[in-house]
Amino acid sequence: MIDIQEQQNLFIRIAERLPKKIEVYAIGGTAMMFLGLKYKTLDVDLVFSNVDDRKVFKETAKLLDFKESSAEIIYGKKENTPEMVTISDVRLDLFLFKIVSSYFSEPMQKRATQIHEFGNLIIKVADPHDILIMKSVTSREKDFEDIASIIKNTKINWDVIVNESCEQVRLGNEAAILGLGEKLEKLSNRKIIVVPKDVLNKLWKLLDKQVKWKKKLKTNY
Repeated sequence: MIDIQEQQNLFIRIAERLPKKIEVYAIGGTAMMFLGLKYKTLDVDLVFSNVDDRKVFKETAKLLDFKESSAEIIYGKKENTPEMVTISDVRLDLFLFKIVSSYFSEPMQKRATQIHEFGNLIIKVADPHDILIMKSVTSREKDFEDIASIIKNTKINWDVIVNESCEQVRLGNEAAILGLGEKLEKLSNRKIIVVPKDVLNKLWKLLDKQVKWKKKLKTNY
């Protein structure tokens, strides 16, 4: 577990040791802390856009006594898991391009407009809409809580949410629309959040279209 101040101090310490300038995207609880939506998180989640930057960042963290850890313990035998380094109870999850089943798409990159500079370390913070999208394809209870927090504390543009779920499916994240619709519907049914009915209707129509398209594709083969 790491809090806001500890996260800030960690980035400063890593930045002081980095041999070159690196840009990275903060996602998950890390991004939510930058956005003031959370005050503690279990791990530091970062997405890199190239292999070399991730390698340099990881080796720099190891200079601060972080040790390599197996992602399989946390993520199982899934694809696109992060490289991980840990020290005490602090864990860094270092993703490359893809976050398990979610893609850090071009529109997501463009929406990451909040930027924090720590010397050689430049951190671009994922937009709340995109954090919500990425959390919607997991099954952890804490992600339900984070989605609720984002919706309650952010002015949501539902068109962005729906359009990005379609973009995720286009890129290959086939569970994006289903996962999003299920989570929003469950939270809405529990009276935890308010989701416009037309948004859910739109998602279910898109899912139906997706299913029909897959069936057609199989038939053609």
